[in-house]
Amino acid sequence: MKKYLLSVALLIAVSIGAKAQVSLGVKGGVNFSKISSDNLKNSTLTGYQAGLFARVGNSLYFQPELYLSGTGGKFESSENNQNFSGKVRFTNLNVPLLIGKSFGEKDLNFRVMAGPIYTYQLDKSGSLGDNINGAVDNFNKSNIGYQVGAGVDIGSITADLRYEGGLTKISDSFAKRQNLWALSVGFKIF
Repeated sequence: MKKYLLSVALLIAVSIGAKAQVSLGVKGGVNFSKISSDNLKNSTLTGYQAGLFARVGNSLYFQPELYLSGTGGKFESSENNQNFSGKVRFTNLNVPLLIGKSFGEKDLNFRVMAGPIYTYQLDKSGSLGDNINGAVDNFNKSNIGYQVGAGVDIGSITADLRYEGGLTKISDSFAKRQNLWALSVGFKIF
């Protein structure tokens, strides 16, 4: 009986996979990131993103991605008569796993998507001042977040606007979570 059920499940999976449309492509864009902190005034830092995506499905789709990004944040404080300002930049490897719904035709298609994202810090640099010197070394290498957004496909050109929120702290001692807005343009290779 187990072999029969396994065979039926495998047959269903193969038939769904055979009917599913698969697209692969490249993407690049700009992001505007901000790191939240309890006692510091934060401002946005402009960064980049570039990488690959796959889209599996038609009206309901799964979209895994792999891309590099440059993110970070700027900080200012004037508490206790101690003024300082600084910024930190990260180079990250990002892996979002998005589920989406598309509306429209093949040549003009509107989409909404959401899902988790895993971010691994490849490099960091910063200038945070003497008052919190060493804080740049206390950032976590791995972080989990989420992305929600919308996009449009015009032929082979695809464009997305997404919000990314942090679910884990990027530093236990200094900064809390990183959030960003990202605008990207891509090209479906096939």
